Amino acid sequence: MRPGVVALVSACLLVAGAAPGDGGPPAPARLADTGGGDQLLLAEAARPAATSGTLSWWERRNGTWVRAGSAPARFGARGLVEGSARRQGTDTTPTGLYDLPYAFGSEPAPPGTMVKYRRVTPSSWWCEDTRSRSYNRWSEPLAGDCRAAESERLLDYGTRYAYGFVIGFNYHRPVRGRGAGIFLHVNGLGATAGCVSVPAAAMRALLAWADPARAPHIAIGTAGGATALTRY
Repeated sequence: MRPGVVALVSACLLVAGAAPGDGGPPAPARLADTGGGDQLLLAEAARPAATSGTLSWWERRNGTWVRAGSAPARFGARGLVEGSARRQGTDTTPTGLYDLPYAFGSEPAPPGTMVKYRRVTPSSWWCEDTRSRSYNRWSEPLAGDCRAAESERLLDYGTRYAYGFVIGFNYHRPVRGRGAGIFLHVNGLGATAGCVSVPAAAMRALLAWADPARAPHIAIGTAGGATALTRY
């Protein structure tokens, strides 16, 4: 990580949850913004250079945030970086607060799935070509102006994309070169290229839990950081 990046990251990450038993408010209550809904996923690393941490998911019940589950998580091979400063191809996970536009997978949606779920086929691609009009979008079949060498054929990722969520990083108003194809998906063999990954059982549980009517969002950050600045 180049000089200055750590300072930038620590200034822009999220307030993390209290240690168990410290009597403080639950983790989501310490965030400046949770997206306005009643469900929140919190992906938390110990420090910016970390490649692993925890994903917990929370729901608001009678005005109070309650943890509904948690799982070990993996992050980018080069750690985490503030979302607005991220560059494509850096193997970093963007910090900030993002929505979850839809879910997808090569496997059928788990029972109880309420969110929009798109099934991966042999013709499913995610365009990461900065020259394409389909940049940072699902493309089926691959758009004519999107180079295959600059994109992901989703079926090629095997069990990693058995289940996933699109993370709304750089999605709604894409900035070319900031990054494409940032997902929450099933673990592979190690750290990711910028996504957040969790065990398959956790992905199935999340898909059965997430309710679009409750506007689920994901907050990505480090323990003990400052208030999040990036929002989709």
